[in-house]
Amino acid sequence: MPRLHLGAWVDSGVDFLQRHLSWLFDAISSLVTGLYDGIDAALSAPAPLLLAGILAVAAWWLRGLLAGLLAFAGFALVDSVGLWAEAMSTLSLVLVATLVTLVFAMPLGIWASRSDRVSAVLRPVLDFMQTMPAMVYLIPGIIFFGVGVVPGIIATIIFSLPPGVRMTELGIRQVDRELVEAADAFGTTPRDTLVRVQLPLALPTIMAGINQVIMLGLSMVVIAGMVGGGGLGGAVYRAIGNVDIGLGFEAGVSIVILAMYLDRMTGALGRQVSPLGRRALGKAQAATSGAARLWNHRPQPAYAATGAVILALVAGALSTFGGAATGDGPAGAANIGKGRTVSIGYIPWDEGIASTFLWKELLERRGYKVDARQLEAGALYTGLAGGQLDVQTDAWLPVTHAQYWEKYGNKLEDLGSWYGPTSIEVSVPSYMKDVRSLADLKGKSGRFKGRIIGIEPSAGAMSLLKDKVLGEYGLDGEYEVVDGSTPGMLAELKRAYEKKEPVAVVLWSPHWAYSTYELTKLEDPKGAWGKGDGIHTLARKGFAADEPEVAKWLSSFKLTEEQLTGLEAKIQETGKGKEQEAVRAWLTDHPELDKLDKLA
Repeated sequence: MPRLHLGAWVDSGVDFLQRHLSWLFDAISSLVTGLYDGIDAALSAPAPLLLAGILAVAAWWLRGLLAGLLAFAGFALVDSVGLWAEAMSTLSLVLVATLVTLVFAMPLGIWASRSDRVSAVLRPVLDFMQTMPAMVYLIPGIIFFGVGVVPGIIATIIFSLPPGVRMTELGIRQVDRELVEAADAFGTTPRDTLVRVQLPLALPTIMAGINQVIMLGLSMVVIAGMVGGGGLGGAVYRAIGNVDIGLGFEAGVSIVILAMYLDRMTGALGRQVSPLGRRALGKAQAATSGAARLWNHRPQPAYAATGAVILALVAGALSTFGGAATGDGPAGAANIGKGRTVSIGYIPWDEGIASTFLWKELLERRGYKVDARQLEAGALYTGLAGGQLDVQTDAWLPVTHAQYWEKYGNKLEDLGSWYGPTSIEVSVPSYMKDVRSLADLKGKSGRFKGRIIGIEPSAGAMSLLKDKVLGEYGLDGEYEVVDGSTPGMLAELKRAYEKKEPVAVVLWSPHWAYSTYELTKLEDPKGAWGKGDGIHTLARKGFAADEPEVAKWLSSFKLTEEQLTGLEAKIQETGKGKEQEAVRAWLTDHPELDKLDKLA
């Protein structure tokens, strides 16, 4: 059967849309960003425990005293693990996605309920939208909107739209036809029949659909974190990339608390707004007695609103008069940045983490605000080319990242190499005496379980290994390159090394693993890996003109192998999540690197 070039057609369509409708995507991005920033600012303004109190009062009013106490305890736990800001960002993302989804879902659901033809056309479209893997939506999202919260919100809207449409249609279709006919018989207009008869009776089903929209939105937060969406999804993504069990558990529990709160509150709100729900709730309350009545006690709406307003006023007062005198940075001549933001993207490779947090500390000491975002390589280069990021310090050129430079090089500024030359290799533990070169792997796949443990699939080293290196040595049919992450590869190396088991991993030099373990870099007599790269700093187009001082520092900065591996080792020693703390300790021993004004 002839090859159907469906992917090429889609690529052409995306390119066409990007060329001719960029103004529309920019407008959508501005609208969504503004809505998100507004909600996030409102949620982030109060002190955490005060906002937790407001949310607890809402839970008390909707579900009872016990629900209010549990809600407060849950949000206090989120604050206690230091993830309150991330939780509010996630809540903002979900609220924006839900609001926009309902704007489209409810009219489409009403239209489908009134027309069998529309329903028949919408059904396969909704099936396609919901069954398509959610991560696929991120690819055009990044291309059209760049990295950040917007592609995450757009992907969430597309993924969560189907249940909103379906449940709205189902709720209206389930309304007793005799009631509708009776309304028509009394001369009620179709619009009044919809508003006064069908929608009120369909509200329980519609609210169940809204609940599903919210839950699907929460299920997307981790995926949104992969493209710089931040929030709890970004925390989970960082935990995955760094194999940080503690952070992953804390972020996961925070998502569960947020999900349970939203689930219970939307369910209770559905009963409150529905006439049938209020009647059933009244009967249930009349049947309870004793302790159950105390725990299920709900204040009158006026009292609940008054309590929430008082807490909101207290929160606002604390935010206004809470002492803004906490310094924003160094004063005087040292405050070169004057609060300007520099965004740095990085891949979770050790030298990338080390150089990023080194520059974060150096720039913050000079009055800049630094936004450091962990991203996949593809998203990193796309965001840099699109101007959503300012700088990245871990570009391996001209070989490893050649595919990205070829695609985006005309939209980037190369600020030069700060380290080199590097090398990429497959390495094995030195106790494997009979494996010294890539050619020695031939015929030994059984010992290695047929696997070479790799890193991030977007890394240039991975495509080079799969597409060229294995083929050069006749290993492509014998070994599978396992996609994963750098921390995952290192964890597998550590496990196998401690058990003295055979293992082959993708590594590069410089890397602290060579000082921690006794490893053999497999020789490459055919030169399949190519020549060593330099580690370059790349910036978005126009960055040097906007920040000439920072661009000069970055262009002139150099690190030796001893300095770089020492910094990486210090970060490993200090522990996960304490990168900047490690940098500060390391800089006390290397004060010469903090004198950026001395750089030529």
